[in-house]
Order: sequence, then C-alpha cells, then structure tokens
Amino acid sequence: MFLSRFRVNTARPGARRLLSSPQAMHAAVMSSFPALLPTDTPNPDEPRVLWRLDHQARAEVILYIVSPDRPDLTHLVEQAGWPAVASPDTPGWQTKPYAPLLEKLSAGESWAFRLTANPVHTIRRKDSEPRKATAHLTPVHQMRWLLERQERCGFRILEKSNDKRLLPSGTTYHGKHEHHGDQYELTVRDHNNRSFDKSRNTDGNRNGKPVTLVTVTYDGRLEVTDPTTLRRTLTHGIGRAKAYGCGLHTLAPLTPPTPPASL
Repeated sequence: MFLSRFRVNTARPGARRLLSSPQAMHAAVMSSFPALLPTDTPNPDEPRVLWRLDHQARAEVILYIVSPDRPDLTHLVEQAGWPAVASPDTPGWQTKPYAPLLEKLSAGESWAFRLTANPVHTIRRKDSEPRKATAHLTPVHQMRWLLERQERCGFRILEKSNDKRLLPSGTTYHGKHEHHGDQYELTVRDHNNRSFDKSRNTDGNRNGKPVTLVTVTYDGRLEVTDPTTLRRTLTHGIGRAKAYGCGLHTLAPLTPPTPPASL
C-alpha cells in the first residue's frame, strides 16, 4: 500500500476543471495506475484506490491517494500542477509506503484523524416503496452516522474531558433523540451538496440524470480498539461514494499540548 500527496495548482484551467467534477477527478486518479482499466470493478475483499481533496485554504488544495500500487501522477502535474519545475528528484508529488504506519497500529493508541464521507441512510416513504439511500443533512445526524460505525471500523472516538464541555454531560436531547455535539472530540465541517454529470455521450450531451452527492469532513481524535479492523478501514474506506472522493480515513500523530510559558 502507498500514500500519495499532490498539491493542486488552483490557478490552472485544468485544475479548475478537475476540482469542479468528482467524476473528472476520479478518472484522473484512476489513470495514475497503468494496470487498472476503466472497466475494472473494485474487489470488496481487497484494498482499493481511495482519494480525498483537502481544502487547506482558498488557494491550497491537497489531493491524497491511498492505493495498493505506486501511482504515476505525471499527467496530473501536467494538467494541474507545476510541470516547469518538475524533475526526476522532485516530480511534483510525494509517495510513501503505507505499510509502516499500518503495521505499527496497536490497541489503545490515540491518533488524530480526518475523513470525508457521504453520510446516508436508507428510508422509504410508503411500505410499498423500495428503500432509498438519502443523505443526512444536519450536523447532528451526520455525527451520529460516524458514531454508529466506529466500533465496526476498529476505533473509538475519544470523549472530551469535562473541562472542555459546554454542558456537564456533553449531550442534549430533542424529544427521544440524544445529540452528542459536545461530548466527543469530533467536528463536522465543509458540508457540500454537489450535482455533476457522471458521463456524457459522444456529442457531449448528458447521459441520464446528474449525480447528486452530499459530503462532509470529519476531524477528531480516536483510540485504536481493533488494529486489524482499523487497517482494513484505512485501506478499504468508509461508507459510499468512494469513487467520488469519499471514504478515505487518514491518521496523524496527536499534537502534544503546549507547555505553559515560564514566568
């Protein structure tokens, strides 16, 4: 497994085209692997290609890719990078083996994490209708979506200490439903509702209905509960819409607290 990092040159037209369409970015990412064909279907039992866009600032966008094979992002550098300064030593992206991090995971460790996901649930309006996947639209329900999956994904989201909570219990209630907005070391941000064309025909016209996708980004802190399961989560992704930049769950060392200044 490999983890790759590519900084997007947002000033270039090619970059703006890729950033405006998850379908176009998906195609560009998958083109980084010569052994993969556009018609290949991911095997659910094997690690797959996952990607995510992190908007660090208005003009700073980072593309992260986790993949079973080492990618060649030369075409992305040419379309959406800085090709004039690329060289064999600095090709325009960084790729590192992912195995060292995966192998050292152990139960009880704490990490910071980030995940962009498509939080959905299935509902039906009438008993006679089939169940339909519908996006969660409020931060409360989006947070609950991830909390419901933490155990099966091999981790536990850390709870805030009492001195960091605005409420003594960290929870509020609306009717019979418990809201955990102030209980966990977890934030939900960057709610994005996008609609894009999945494909076009040879005349440049749309094929079928556009795809509608709701995404959010989770930032938080977790404790490893099952290293084997968490390794699968990191290499297989969480939730739906993985082809469109969702599901990539990454870890980072926790930043140690800043010691108080000496008098």
